[in-house]
Amino acid sequence: MTKYVEDLNWRYATKKFDASKKIASDDLETLKKAVQLSASSYGLQPYKILVVQDDAVKAKLKEAGYNQTQFTDASEIFVFAHQTDFGAELVDSYIEIAAEANGVKPEAMQDYANLMKNSLLNLPQEAKAGWTARQAYIAIGNLLSAAAAHKIDACPMEGFNAEAFDEILNLKGTNLHAVAVVAVGYRSEEDSHQHDPKVRRPQESLFETI
Repeated sequence: MTKYVEDLNWRYATKKFDASKKIASDDLETLKKAVQLSASSYGLQPYKILVVQDDAVKAKLKEAGYNQTQFTDASEIFVFAHQTDFGAELVDSYIEIAAEANGVKPEAMQDYANLMKNSLLNLPQEAKAGWTARQAYIAIGNLLSAAAAHKIDACPMEGFNAEAFDEILNLKGTNLHAVAVVAVGYRSEEDSHQHDPKVRRPQESLFETI
């Protein structure tokens, strides 16, 4: 068994964090880098991640998160907010970054820019929002794997009042909407769930080789 698989077997959705343990700044930067390097369609990354450390804000999130203790006991709360709508500026801003990385002028990448715009900009708003949310979930997978590799506990969460989160995090009036949360930190010794067997569907029912 590879170390990576061992790390995935080690991780679980932590229900009770040790509030006295904080993630070191270097490790936190590694988690952020893992999210930054996540794959996304066309590389556009149509989302923003709010990393919440402030205790007062975490307390408000807990209230809007049905009083789940992860919101206040975890070291940090990664709130993934996806763009609910977008226009040409999403593509244009990416092209600026990509052109600089490739040492060319943005004009040299206009064919690619037009391909993306033709593919995305005519979608209905609801379809755009669904697409951007899916991109955020790819990044969440990267965060969970990176955390496990560094023996940092994590709990992905959808059980919260997203509208209240938007209000607390000043997302109202923007094109961003809280879609999912990952609490990160270190498990409490009192969390009995860490001893539960990992239950997953067998590979035979998940995979079919054609």
